[in-house]
Amino acid sequence: MKRIYLDHAATSPMIPEVTRVITEAMELYIGNPSSIHSEGRTARAKIEESRKKIARLLNASIGEIFFTSGGTEANNTAIKCAVRDLQIQRIISTAIEHHAVLHSIEAMRRDFKVDIVYLPLDNQGRISLNDLKDCLTSSAQRTLVTIMHGNNEIGNLFPIAEIAGICEQFGAWMHTDAVQTIGHFPVNLQTTKVHFLSASAHKFNGPKGTGILFVRQGMRINPWIDGGGQERNFRAGTESTHQILGMATALEVAYAHLEQRQAHQKDLKQYFKTRILSINNQIYINGDQEQSLHHVLSVSFPPSPKSDLLLLQLDMAGVSASGGSACTSGAEQESHVLQAIGHPAERKTIRFSFSHLNTREEIDYVLDLLAGWYTP
Repeated sequence: MKRIYLDHAATSPMIPEVTRVITEAMELYIGNPSSIHSEGRTARAKIEESRKKIARLLNASIGEIFFTSGGTEANNTAIKCAVRDLQIQRIISTAIEHHAVLHSIEAMRRDFKVDIVYLPLDNQGRISLNDLKDCLTSSAQRTLVTIMHGNNEIGNLFPIAEIAGICEQFGAWMHTDAVQTIGHFPVNLQTTKVHFLSASAHKFNGPKGTGILFVRQGMRINPWIDGGGQERNFRAGTESTHQILGMATALEVAYAHLEQRQAHQKDLKQYFKTRILSINNQIYINGDQEQSLHHVLSVSFPPSPKSDLLLLQLDMAGVSASGGSACTSGAEQESHVLQAIGHPAERKTIRFSFSHLNTREEIDYVLDLLAGWYTP
C-alpha cells in the first residue's frame, strides 16, 4: 500500500537535488572546516558558499547568518542570549508559540526573573497590534518581543513586518520563529526589521539537524554554546558541511519554485477545506481563515468513538497526519495551542499539512475515507 504523507509541517522529505548534494559532499568534502590544510580549506569554502547563497535568498548580509543544529537551538540562542547580553527585563509573546520558545522564555523567568507578558488571543488565535502597542507603552523595561511568523499547528500567519516596525518604534528588540515560513514565503530581512530570526532546514525539504539563526548586524551578544571558535566565535562545534550544503540547496530550490509550490498547495488546501466542510456540519476549521499558511489545515471533528481513534484509523488506512505539532503527534492530551484558543477538549483535531509533492488524487482518497466515517 502506498502511503499518503500529509504531515509536512512536522518534517518534509528531502528532495533528490538535496540528497545528491549531501551524498557528494560526504564523499568529497571530508576535511574539518577549521583545519588549515587543503581538505579543511575546501570544506570551509563550501560552507561559506552556502552562507552566501542563504544570505542572498533572505536578503541578509553574510555576517548575519549563523548555522545551528535546527530551529530549537536557534530559538534558545536568540532568546537566552538576548536576555543575558542585552539585559532584557521583559518578554512579550503569545501562548501559541512553539515549545522551543515557550520553554525558553519560562526558563528566563525562572533564571533571570524576567517578566513575561502573553498577548491576548481571540478564538481564532489572532492578536491585536493595538494590544502590543499598549503593552510596549505601559513599561520602560528593556523588552524582547518574540512572536512566530507562522503557527505550526493551526496555521496562523502573523504580520511580522508590522510587528517589527512597532518594536522599532518603541525601542524593543524582536525575535521571530520563522521555522514554518522560511522556504514557503518570501522573506526580505532588509525590510523586515527583526533582530533575530530562526529557521530549520527539514521544514523546506532539507536535512534534519541543521538550521539558521539570523542575528542583525550590530547585536552585541555572546555565544550560548562554548567551545571552539566556529561560526565566527559565535557558535562552537564543528560545522556539518554536508548538511549545510544540503540546506542551502533546499532553500535555493524552494525559492526558485516558490510561486508554483504556493499555488499548488493553496489549491490542495482549499479543495480539502471545501470538501471536508461539506461532509458534516459539525466539522470546522481551527485558526485564522484569512491570514494563514498555505500548507497547514487544522480540522476539528465532533466527539464520537470514531474521532477518539481518528489518527490511528488514518494511519492504518495509509495516511500520515498529525494531532498537532510533532511534539504532540499521537498524544492523547490536547495541545497548548488548542487550549489557548479555547478549543473544546472533547473534540478531536487533526492537522493536515501539504506539499508540492502531494496530489489531488491523494486528497480525494483521504476525503473519501473521512466521508465514509463522518457522513451523517
